[in-house]
Amino acid sequence: MTNREEYIDKLAAQLKEWSASVDELESNARAAKANVKNEYEKQIRQMKDKRDTAFQKLQELKGASTDAWDTLKAGSEAAWADLKNAVAAAKERFKKS
Repeated sequence: MTNREEYIDKLAAQLKEWSASVDELESNARAAKANVKNEYEKQIRQMKDKRDTAFQKLQELKGASTDAWDTLKAGSEAAWADLKNAVAAAKERFKKS
């Protein structure tokens, strides 16, 4: 397996893990009281948008030529950091609820 394939596999595994976190938060939102439920739903929409962006970047990486790889990798890393931060912040915020 090449470094490129390993990198893509690592990102795909992380995306799957974060998707599970989003699903967990969504489940918690359904059980939440009304005053917290709206905040849960807002955070979940934002995380899903970021997850969709990260998934799109992953797809672009999979199809990237060798020449485009470095450029797309940088864009993917930014999307990944954004999603990672959103998931961590939501988990922390709702842990207190």
